This record gives sequence, C-alpha cells and structure tokens, in this order.
Amino acid sequence: MNMDRRLWIFPALALLLAGACSKKTGGSLKLAKDTDSVAYVIGMNVGLNLQRMDSTINVEAVCEGIRDVFREKTRLSGEEARTFYLGYVNYMLPEKAREYEERFLEDIAKSNRSYARTGSGVTYTVTAVGDQERIPATDRDSVALRCVIRTADGRQLYSSYERGDTLRDALGSLRRGVRESVKLIGRGGRIEAWIPAAAAYGAEGDKTLGIGPNATLFYEIELVGVDKYAEWSRRNKLRR
Repeated sequence: MNMDRRLWIFPALALLLAGACSKKTGGSLKLAKDTDSVAYVIGMNVGLNLQRMDSTINVEAVCEGIRDVFREKTRLSGEEARTFYLGYVNYMLPEKAREYEERFLEDIAKSNRSYARTGSGVTYTVTAVGDQERIPATDRDSVALRCVIRTADGRQLYSSYERGDTLRDALGSLRRGVRESVKLIGRGGRIEAWIPAAAAYGAEGDKTLGIGPNATLFYEIELVGVDKYAEWSRRNKLRR
C-alpha cells in the first residue's frame, strides 16, 4: 500500500537521509566534498532529535521506512502511519516515561532508608526540620524559599543561591511537588526532593529553565520564611 506523499512526521527527513540510508555503509562512507559533510551534519542533527524523542529507537527501521518511500512500497498507508505515530507520541511514549520514572523513584526510596514518598510520588528526605511552629498549612499562607533545581542526571538548571534571589509567593501558587515539600518542614528547614514530572512541569516542560517534557527533577529547598494567612488577616483587622 503506497504511502501518502506528504512528509507529515519529520519534515524533510526522507529527503535528508535518503542518501545515507539508501545503502548500508558500515561506517565506510567518505565525506569527499563539503556537501557530503553538510549532509552528515544534518544527519547528526536528525539523529540527535530522534534520540531525544526515544533513545531506544531502531535506526535501521528509520532507514528502512525511508527506503520504502523511495521504493513506493510502504507497509502502512499515510493515514495508518499518522494514526499510529500520534498514538505513540501522545499515549505510549508518555506512559513509558511514567513507568521508568516510577521505577527510578522506587529504587531511590529502597536504596536509602532516609527517603520517604508522598501520595503523588514526591520522594524526599528532610535534612533540617526547622521551626515546627512555623509550617505552612494552607494555600493562602505565604512562603519565602531558596532552591536548587537539577535534572535526574545532575545537571543544574537553577540556583537561588547563585542568582542571589528568594522566591516569595502564596503556597497555592507553587508547583504541586514543591508545595508538598515545603509543608513537610518549618521555617529554617531544608528538604531534598525528587519530584515526578506530573507534580513539576509536566508534559510541557519549561524552555526558559531548560526543563524537557516529562522531566523528573531533583530539588534542594530551604524554607526561609512563612507568613500565615490567618495571622496576616488578624493583623489587618487590628489595624482597622
């Protein structure tokens, strides 16, 4: 069944890699001309993007799909391929990421008995308890905190200490995983928490911070201030 000629999955992928995938070179391809080197760099780019999408992807299957397009003898119609791909990206791939994340967080908790887990999967250890009389309790309580955010492989994305700033916001405005974490410590307390994607930046990630989709994040949080809403409201009434 011939595939629809529209290249809807990876724009220009077949065109860019057709030469490289048309025959198995086994690493013997010679970059004799500048245009060959440019083609190789483009191939690297495509490969890196595919690797980010799914590091387990079968490269030979990618090439076979390109060969079949040029043979005009594909195994799926354009509509069948489109339906499968969208289902994979929107459902199967995120599910695989969640399963891996769950195993990863379970392994952390099992390997270190100082770690505990919340219902949402936040896997944490309290390194300093802080003032138990000053624990944020409601979403309207205001908190001041400093934090360091790292990826699962240890790459630092953000540090309040390096930037010299302090986040001040209502508890309810924080990401769910951070909100759960600060409710476990008092003012002056510190916590280290592995926060699953669903309780952090989700499937969207955050390009500004360099957080990819479905990213598990490691937070070091210091709760430097707590302003209870009930106390703030009472003070305002007394001023009237």
